[in-house]
Amino acid sequence: MQTTAAEMLALQRATEELERPVAALEERLQALSLALRERDADRIETEAAALHRALASAVDQFGRAARHGAIPVPLRHRLMAAGAQVAAQREVLARATASLDRAMEVLLPAPSTARHGVYSAAGAAARATHSGETKA
Repeated sequence: MQTTAAEMLALQRATEELERPVAALEERLQALSLALRERDADRIETEAAALHRALASAVDQFGRAARHGAIPVPLRHRLMAAGAQVAAQREVLARATASLDRAMEVLLPAPSTARHGVYSAAGAAARATHSGETKA
């Protein structure tokens, strides 16, 4: 299939227009990765918000470009790779959150567990005195 000069020009223009939002998205992903590695909570929050804005901008620009013609394949692949990286970071954060939640449950049991738990400072005497009884 032969490409016309007009198609080549449109593809070049689309590449130029989409390069900036994809580069910004990749930059924000790297900044968030660095903040996560350094465990800097304030920077993580800042970079996550910046990533969200960059992602929204890139999706908007790609949507407009798709309505006006083809999206260059290399940029489409970079956007897909960035999306995969976002998903991987989200999975890492979900696992870390679950791990932290489990640790917090062990260290700080819920009040209902402390009241009705099997163990206490008083030992088994802290259990309900009528355990297993049913009243009508």
